[in-house]
Amino acid sequence: MIIGGFAAQAQAQSNVTIYGLVDAGLVSERGGAAGSVTKVTSGIGGQSRLGFRGTEDLGNGLSAIFTLETGLKVDDGSLDNANSALFNRQSFVGLKSKDAGTLTIGRQYTMLYNAMSQVADPFGAGYAGSIKNLFPAAGANTRTSNALVYSTPVMEGFSADGLYSLGEQAGSSTAGRQFGFGLNYANGPLNARLVYNNRNNDTAAVGATPAKLQDSGRNTLFAINYDFQVVKAFFAYGADKGVNSAALPVANAYGYAVAPKASIDSNDLLIGVQVPVAPSGTIMASYIRKNDKTVNNQDADQWALGYLYSLSKRTGMYVAYAKIKNKNGAGYTVGNNNEAGSGDKAFNVGIRHAF
Repeated sequence: MIIGGFAAQAQAQSNVTIYGLVDAGLVSERGGAAGSVTKVTSGIGGQSRLGFRGTEDLGNGLSAIFTLETGLKVDDGSLDNANSALFNRQSFVGLKSKDAGTLTIGRQYTMLYNAMSQVADPFGAGYAGSIKNLFPAAGANTRTSNALVYSTPVMEGFSADGLYSLGEQAGSSTAGRQFGFGLNYANGPLNARLVYNNRNNDTAAVGATPAKLQDSGRNTLFAINYDFQVVKAFFAYGADKGVNSAALPVANAYGYAVAPKASIDSNDLLIGVQVPVAPSGTIMASYIRKNDKTVNNQDADQWALGYLYSLSKRTGMYVAYAKIKNKNGAGYTVGNNNEAGSGDKAFNVGIRHAF
């Protein structure tokens, strides 16, 4: 009876949720050196995933929390192509307090990527119109391992986040480390964020010789959206400075004799809208400009249009198209949430289901 009572109490105080997203469709890409590509692929609007999320009530407003999340490919059933670890998308544990905020430790999203996907982009960082095609959202700018993240409680709509990711390279306390912070405001129809991200590009071997220290990658982003009911408006402006601040999604997708160079000094601009269409549809549209301020002047512009039809709260069908205009040998491609793309034009049609 004592053991049975303890088990019942533990079950009442703890909760584990299995969740996920299954997204697959048809992608047609044009304009790259490899020629036209048509394929069935996974993770177009949002990367297909399987996750476990848990919480335990510790009393006095304090809870223990964890998340373990892995990416998968619906088209062939394999783990996603970036998956070198089982829980490659997220894996963290921490404590959450109503009064003191939340502290988590592990592999987590950066403030920079959260602002792009949650606030800045009407496409939510997915489909052909993804902000990731021109804004710096690749690699460690999306997620970082060995990270400590602290988030304050929300006070009158305001909150703040801070991240520090250890480089964990023997012989150097700074090589490979990453830090960032975000200031957030959400109140009714208004949502705004100002974020900063800093990546140290050194390795311990390089960092041991001060004369060979590399420039860090530094990204600042302001993102805002406002819901007018008849239309939801989006705006974002970013500044990217230093090595790896704006890495190219594909090294040389167009087969140029002189390969494009990743900018070390650029600005990014996005304006976009979501327009609800009765009874269950949403039109998505955006314009993005990459302004390369280096001597190479490798600018790019992207126009995108999409439509999402909700069959239910968890299931939707979508269609999207985007086109990039590269200038002066720039090499940006039209991808989607999970893939970088192979050319300057892409069309998507598919279905997604969340559980």
